Amino acid sequence: MLESLQLLIEGFGTATTVYNLSYCLIGAIVGTLIGVLPGIGPIAGIALLIPATFSLNPTSAIIMLAGIYYGAMYGGSTTSILLNVPGETASVITCIDGYQMAQKGRAGPALAICAIGSFIAGTLGLFGLAFLAPPLAEAALAFGPPEFFSLMIFGFIVLSNVTGTSLVKSLMMALVGLIIGTIGMDPVTGVARFTFQSMALLGGTEFVAVAIGLFGIGEVLLNVEKSPESLEGRVLVPRFKDLYPSLQDLKKSIKSILRGAGLGFGVGLVPGPAPVIATYSSYMIERRLSDHPEEFGNGAIEGVAGPESANNAACQSAFIPLFVLGIPFAPPTAILLGALLIHGVTPGPMLISDHPELFWGVIASMYIGNFILLLLNLPFVPLFANILRVPKKILLPLVILFCLTGMYTVNNSIFDIWMMLLFGALGFLMRKWGYDGAPLLLALVLGPKMEVAFRQSLMISRGDFTVFIQRPISMVFLIATLLFLLFPLVVTLWKNKRKGGQPDRSNVRIRK
Repeated sequence: MLESLQLLIEGFGTATTVYNLSYCLIGAIVGTLIGVLPGIGPIAGIALLIPATFSLNPTSAIIMLAGIYYGAMYGGSTTSILLNVPGETASVITCIDGYQMAQKGRAGPALAICAIGSFIAGTLGLFGLAFLAPPLAEAALAFGPPEFFSLMIFGFIVLSNVTGTSLVKSLMMALVGLIIGTIGMDPVTGVARFTFQSMALLGGTEFVAVAIGLFGIGEVLLNVEKSPESLEGRVLVPRFKDLYPSLQDLKKSIKSILRGAGLGFGVGLVPGPAPVIATYSSYMIERRLSDHPEEFGNGAIEGVAGPESANNAACQSAFIPLFVLGIPFAPPTAILLGALLIHGVTPGPMLISDHPELFWGVIASMYIGNFILLLLNLPFVPLFANILRVPKKILLPLVILFCLTGMYTVNNSIFDIWMMLLFGALGFLMRKWGYDGAPLLLALVLGPKMEVAFRQSLMISRGDFTVFIQRPISMVFLIATLLFLLFPLVVTLWKNKRKGGQPDRSNVRIRK
């Protein structure tokens, strides 16, 4: 522990040079802008800027690229809260309560609590990265296809409790997401499925098109349907003192932030889209633990603080398997792995001893980058909040333009724009009929990965389905899933039994 602390101090010496500080600042700013713009995301942002690092030394290059990754986690919440358009996949869940807070004139507190929660979670995640990397990376190696499949099953059951809609409607939307996720090339055999001989569908359904369509375009269509007078009106303009969280807001959020940080850090060690899983799981936990679960979906600040903290902590812990094992568990870290190899650095067990200045310098720079992002985001809260003062008849066309531009930048494809508009119409109808898009999006992200894990598990076991209960970790997830399903039923039966055992005193006369 003391040796790690000493090496971390030396890492701060590396990170605080003017040269490395400037690239840390560039990465943080660029990452925030990438997170704000829907459609780009940290994967595309890192990939596009790798050529710009060819002339840099490995430490400075990874400092800048890492800044883009965690900077995008900060920026992704901005459009989710203000416009109901997720900047990147991990910010989808922020739309649920963040946008409702903005509609009530509380965009400022929502944006500020995102920045504060992200900073706290990022800081805690970095300490975990510095001191727990080797043992936690070894634990993550225990996850194979059966464990990952059982984890996904647990995630799908959990997603039915993400929103306040009925269980049946949530599971229906999850099923639709699973069906959409099967479009494209079979991940195992390479056979085209449900593409209708369209080359554009061979790569599957573009997640960004579905997300922007369901949330962004769907919201615009819902507003357009309203009376013309509503388009003339303006959202409640908050006073300056209301632009930042009150002490009551901070008190309500601090436990959510800490829980989200712990949960996100653990989920980041699991293969798959860790920030996405972490945000959904955090939201479910906060709604379960809340004394007022009915507020979730209507502007609960805990529904913003927990998930945003979780996705930043997951982002930090995702560097553990990358650096210590040389195995990227998430797409952005896979791009970073390529960047390390380009610069002649081979990640793995020998990275810490062979390149200590890079390992500890990057960790120290991530802490500095989190502090820079906090300083950058909090002063701009009033500016972002005032975006909502623009009349809807002006703002809504700008949102449409914003969505079209962001969608086109992903693949430069007109087909993706038509796909986005199609899902926008679907999102409008879903809102009209009381269905929520969040379970559909989670199923679309996790479905293909679950299918691959399921088929790999059966290949390993030669078709023996008991492999899922023979592996201890897999069995724990399946038992947790079963308990999660049975718990509400048991609680309902227990409440009914208590009510049935109480005598009816409504007709009893009181004797004097």
